[in-house]
Amino acid sequence: MTLREKLLAPGGTVLLYGTTPPREGSTDELVQTAARKLGDRIASLPLDGLIVYDLQDEAARTAVPRPFPFAGTIDSRAYSELLASLTGKTAVTYKCIGQRDEAGWRAWLDETARATTVRLLSIVGRPTSAGTPYAMSLARAFDIAAAHAAGFTLGAVAIAERHGSSPSESARMVDKAARGCRFFVTQAIYDPEATVLLLRDYARECRARGLMPGRVIFTFTPCGRPKTMDFMRWLGISIPEATARVILGARSPLERSLEVCCDSLRAILAQPGFEDVSLGVNVESVSINRDEIEASVDLVHAVTAILRTRGRRD
Repeated sequence: MTLREKLLAPGGTVLLYGTTPPREGSTDELVQTAARKLGDRIASLPLDGLIVYDLQDEAARTAVPRPFPFAGTIDSRAYSELLASLTGKTAVTYKCIGQRDEAGWRAWLDETARATTVRLLSIVGRPTSAGTPYAMSLARAFDIAAAHAAGFTLGAVAIAERHGSSPSESARMVDKAARGCRFFVTQAIYDPEATVLLLRDYARECRARGLMPGRVIFTFTPCGRPKTMDFMRWLGISIPEATARVILGARSPLERSLEVCCDSLRAILAQPGFEDVSLGVNVESVSINRDEIEASVDLVHAVTAILRTRGRRD
């Protein structure tokens, strides 16, 4: 089965590996080197595919200073295609709509269809910023992409941390599904209870409306440093204070973070109420620190073992 077929087929568990493209302005040699290193790193992993992120400056989302300066990346489409050529793995390519208006968005989609093989897109909206007018809404971006002749398969981000707001995250997911979204990828999970609540409400809303739920892919990422944790929290990832103390107070914070990630996955899978939602796991490697990058490979092996124990992997 292709990655698209696996994402859309009911049941089973899709396993992905998420990565960030090299920095904007990187030479071709540096880009090729980064891609080859990633290819070597994941060569032995039982992955169904990759995720290639598209970054945007989120400083407008919060008044808290950004722990690390923002640095743009090369085109996520180009990196997805390079990785596919080196690894044989298809990628879900993220795209932030940024400041584009409808004409600019249509042009980007036309270019993608004409000049690339990218057909799996995850569309990302802008950081919330009160009072900022935008030329195109995220809902409109989905409508346009879903109607494009290229037949893009669309995904979106699911954020359990905002489920308590209005509209709820489950309602947002149902609305995106009505506009053509077929799968969702969560933020990194360090608070499994919030994810369980979201999944239950999403499954309930889909049942009430007679809809088939889209696949929900859980993201897990290693965290072995206080600065890494500060950045994750700045991004809006919920890390309970007790969990933070357990990780950072451990003899090996990085190993402890992997244990917390695995415990979170087990806790989610053990809960009832969303049996009709197809699931997936995405392990991120977005750190610049070698030990956290290497730990992401260990985490893939660990989650694979959990999924096999529970009969969710062949």
